[in-house]
Amino acid sequence: MRVRPLLGAAAGAALLLLTGAGAAPAGASVLAPTGSVTVDAGGGIAADGTVTLSGTYRCASSSGPVFVSSSLSQGVSTTRHGIGGTRAVCDGAEHRWVNTGRAALGAFVAGTAHVEATVMELRTFSGLPLPTFHAVRGQDITLTQA
Repeated sequence: MRVRPLLGAAAGAALLLLTGAGAAPAGASVLAPTGSVTVDAGGGIAADGTVTLSGTYRCASSSGPVFVSSSLSQGVSTTRHGIGGTRAVCDGAEHRWVNTGRAALGAFVAGTAHVEATVMELRTFSGLPLPTFHAVRGQDITLTQA
């Protein structure tokens, strides 16, 4: 099998993706959220490092699977830790989400922390699942020892 034609095809595909030809249509823009998400003012941290975050979300329609994800950071650290994920229902109604995840012991302590919650759908474009964001919210919360 000749390798040169395969390399040319791979380079061409990469160039198309870099120039935006493989990008999502304008209607699926990250800049035009189609839903909402809130974060509760408080979260819990257990003795074993398990963190629980919650809030509400709303999205009106979807063509692929939708998830509510959350991440947490604390102090001056720029590292965000993913805290669980919840499957979302996009029926136009407001729903609660609760995400739980275990961080390394000592990664978080009771006090102020920053949460980012995202409602994200995986839509298929040209056979590839690509993320489409329905809503994003960043908010400071208070972690309490559970």
